[in-house]
Amino acid sequence: MNNLQQNNLPGQQLDTFDRRILGALVEDSSQTYAELGRIVGLSAPAVHERVKRLRRHGIIERMSAILNGPAIGKPMVSFVHVDTDGWGKSERMMKIANFPEVEEIHSVAGDTSVILKVRTTDAHALEVLLSQLYILRGVKTTRSYVVLSTYLERTIQAEVTQDWSEITIPPE
Repeated sequence: MNNLQQNNLPGQQLDTFDRRILGALVEDSSQTYAELGRIVGLSAPAVHERVKRLRRHGIIERMSAILNGPAIGKPMVSFVHVDTDGWGKSERMMKIANFPEVEEIHSVAGDTSVILKVRTTDAHALEVLLSQLYILRGVKTTRSYVVLSTYLERTIQAEVTQDWSEITIPPE
């Protein structure tokens, strides 16, 4: 129960090269240090040292493959709001993470306690997963939002918007 991820900023400051390296790794983490160096304008050894430092400071947590949900038989994405008595995170609630369909678990402020992102084979699998939630003591209700289309799904981006006035959505 002590593995809460905090939403605080790392003490380590990132410079432009670090952010470029991180951006390139997010796009394709299988690139060599030489390829990364060509992209960001540094030598391969310099990139290697920076990547080691980024790992050491926990900025790069791990490298992983991004799977295609429909290609592996899990085309249905849903967000499930779970309302509980009291605080949603309990040892029992965290057991839901044992289901491979559960991709994310978030404790949130607002009109629900916990939001889950789940990816299932079909509506029946979602229904079975929801039934497992109702077994948990303290779960009062759930609201499921089934995704019809996904316009953007990406991992954490390294860039930070410095000037919001430069990025405007044109009026209609």
